[in-house]
This record gives sequence, structure tokens and C-alpha cells, in this order.
Amino acid sequence: MIDASRRTFLGAGALAAVGGAAMTASCATAAPASGDATPQTPGPDSTSIEADLQKYVGFGNKRAGGPGDMACGDWLAGEIETAGYAVERQTFQAPFFEASKAELTLEGATVPVYPQPIVTPTGPDGVTGPLVRVDVAGHFTGSLQGAIALVDLPFARWSSALPRPVRGPIDAAFAAGARAVVAITNGPTGKVIALNADGRQPMFPGPVALLAPEKAQPFLAAAFERKDAKLVLDGQGGRRDAFNFVGRMDRGKATWIAVSTPRSGWFGCAAERGGGIAAWLDIARWAPAALPDYNLALICNTGHEYEYLGAAEAMKAIAPPVEATRFWLHLGANVAARDWRELPGVLTPLPNADAQRVLSISPDLVPVAQSVFAGQLGYESPVSSAVLSAGELDEVIKAGYAPAAGTFGIHRYHHVEEDDARCLHIPATVAAAEGFRRLLLAVIAA
Repeated sequence: MIDASRRTFLGAGALAAVGGAAMTASCATAAPASGDATPQTPGPDSTSIEADLQKYVGFGNKRAGGPGDMACGDWLAGEIETAGYAVERQTFQAPFFEASKAELTLEGATVPVYPQPIVTPTGPDGVTGPLVRVDVAGHFTGSLQGAIALVDLPFARWSSALPRPVRGPIDAAFAAGARAVVAITNGPTGKVIALNADGRQPMFPGPVALLAPEKAQPFLAAAFERKDAKLVLDGQGGRRDAFNFVGRMDRGKATWIAVSTPRSGWFGCAAERGGGIAAWLDIARWAPAALPDYNLALICNTGHEYEYLGAAEAMKAIAPPVEATRFWLHLGANVAARDWRELPGVLTPLPNADAQRVLSISPDLVPVAQSVFAGQLGYESPVSSAVLSAGELDEVIKAGYAPAAGTFGIHRYHHVEEDDARCLHIPATVAAAEGFRRLLLAVIAA
């Protein structure tokens, strides 16, 4: 059995094939495999899916508790109420930091950096010291005492600061006396990649910033000569209100169906979160008539970027009873993002969905999922949750919900500011939404 978890899997950024090779397929929803008895229903409305995607994108930055996240949550709660659900909100405290200045300066040249949460500010005067390169193993030359460590991460589709390849060299740098750390998030776009963080306490003893690889070369060169640089991370931070909510349709039935999705993230999160939001809304509108024998719980979390802080809070108060839940479906990151061709120095859009997306499901339901998602890149090769689970699905399983399924993945612009409307793939989102409908019907029929 492969020992994998969200922190090693998504953190390392390598979405490896698990449980078999992927098949070549289009983004269109395939016909059911021979012998598939899944009931057929009219498919999702592509116009509605597209409108929901564009609406989500329009809220802009979606850091937990910020204006975009709060407005997005209000919109989604209103849509659920319109569909007939009773909405209950759950407020909790999420970290935040609004930077007034975040930059790294070397010999008069200044570049922007991204403060790593939970942020330890430098104050307006910043931190000055010699640049010293630190590799992924935590190795460096000379002394780090009083230095600014330049941690050169390996190339990956990064997502979190918790995995050892990220946290290890940063911890090693501070242990060796560094005053601050700047980590280069080497990835497929050349842009800075924001990293998820512990939302309960700072992860590091000093200031940490993230630097885009496309801006890193002069600083790497300067590190060979131990030239002085200055890091400034200044602004206002603390904790602020954020809210989860659940839309319940309690019809007095014996059991519940739960469907959840997060809405927050570091930037606009168009393809990271948009597909899950659109599919979640589609299910919310479809399920009351399609699943008449079940109570329904539609849960929307914030605080995802703080290592599922909101999801953990939701499990304490607004989730349906474990013993009375027939099935939990979680719609996580990269439900249906556009793929891109990587050429030297440029990315060009492709007509297919990014295949680096995973459907993880309770072991007994893997064959059902294979049939339902035949023809959908990535999802056509579902994995057993006993082998691999990730994201907020971990919280669902840890709480005891079974059977359960969840999606997760990292597209090329994951956690990058440029994850905007260009990264959406509407036909693949429609196909995924139809697949989730069919999965729900197949599970309750099994």
C-alpha cells in the first residue's frame, strides 16, 4: 500500500499515477460503461455553470475573512436559500495580514515578495544581512549567523509549507542563525506560489517570504558573494471573523447526503476553487428532486488555505451526524482546470482539462467511480481512499464519515495570482458536474 497524505502528496506537487495508468480521453462526458446501471438524468445546464464560474471569479481575492471571501460566502448562502435550504452560519477566527510593504532589495534593485503566513513582520525598517543560499536539504556554505537565507526549493507544483521539502530547509536555516528566510517557489509558471500554512500559530521563529523564480537570479548570484540584502515585511495583521455555512434540507428522513466545498484561497482561485463551487451549486439545485429519500446537507467552508482550519471547525458544529450520513462527497481543488503546454519561457493554453486531478473514494466504490467517470482525464483512474486521500477529504475521513469521496489536485496556476478566468475549462466543469450527479445516484443505488 502506498503511504501518502495531503501534506506529502500536494505539498510535493507531484500528482503521480496511483493504481494504474491513465487512459487517453476527451473532456466530454463518456457514455456509461457496459453493464453500468447508473440512472440517467438530464445533464447540468452549461449556461448556469458558466455564469456561476464567472460570478465566483468576479469576487476577486478570496483570503479567508477578506472582502472577496465574505461577499462570495453571502452569494453562495443566498443561492442555497433560494434552492430551498435552511442556512446556518458558523463564525470563527482566521489569521490575516495586509501588507503595506513586502519587498527584497539588493544594491538598489527591489523586487516584490509574498509574506508567508502566519506572518512575522519585520517592521518598516526591515531586516538586513548577507544573502546565503540554502538548498533543499538545508545545506549551505559558510555561516548563516545574522544572514538572510535564500532557500532554493526544487521544481514542483507547490501547495503547502508543511511538507518536509519546504519546511525542512527553512527550519534548518533558522536553527543555524538566519535572521530571515526568502524561499524561491520554483514551479511551472515562474511566478510566486503561495503556500498553505498552519492557521493556529506561526510555523517559523522569524520572518519568511516567498520569491518568484523569474525574479530570483540576481539574488542567487549575489548569494555566492554574500552580498547584503534587505527584506521588509510590514503591514497589519491578526485574526478576523470568517464564516462557514451549511444549507440543510431536513425532510425527516433517516439518513443524510453531505456535499461540501471550500471557497477561500490566497488569490482569485478561478480554476483552483471555481469548478468545485460550480459543481456544488449544481448539485444543490438538482438534489432536492433527484434524491427525495434523503436529508441534504450542503456545506461551504472558508479558511482552506490555513490547512483546512474552516473544515475542522465545520466538523465540530455544522456537519450532519456521522452515524446518520449515507455518503459524503467533497469537491476540492482543480475540479476542472484548463491544461497548458509548457514551452521554454511561455505557457500556451490547450483545449483539454489538466489531468493532474484525483478522485479518491472509499475502497468498495472504486469500480463504481471508474464506470461513472470513464472518459474524464484524471477522474477515470480513481484511487482508494485507503491508499490516498488529501485536502479536506482527510478531515471528512478522520471524523468517521464512510463511505466518502473527494477530489483534489494542482493545476499549473494553482496558488498563483494569475489563476484567473483564462484557467477555467467550462466543458470539463460541466462534464465533472454530471459525473458527480451520477456518482451520487450510483452510490445510493449500490
